[in-house]
Amino acid sequence: MALSNESNIISIRIFGSIRKYMDEQGLPYALEKEIDPKGRAACDIALELGIPPEEVEGVFVNGSIENIYDPVFPGARVAFLPYGTPGPYRVFLGMARENVERARREEKLSNGKNQG
Repeated sequence: MALSNESNIISIRIFGSIRKYMDEQGLPYALEKEIDPKGRAACDIALELGIPPEEVEGVFVNGSIENIYDPVFPGARVAFLPYGTPGPYRVFLGMARENVERARREEKLSNGKNQG
């Protein structure tokens, strides 16, 4: 795939059981993707790769855990991890904390849809 602007590229890595979605499309587990210079939510990037966001527990951006709804900007290194990371590591890496925030955001989104 020819990329039009090298400065709008992110580097992506896919880990664990969610690699099956890459296999189904014949895509590698490590790839680069062009995104909007204004950023793109990690959940939207996962969807564009054919990975259901509900299958992703952890999103690492430049080595730090981020919420799946947070934006990713050009130049970032992004890693998607599935559910199944052992408990102590989930806490140590910050995945447990982000799961609480993710649930809060999803509840807020759900309530907004139900009210309007």
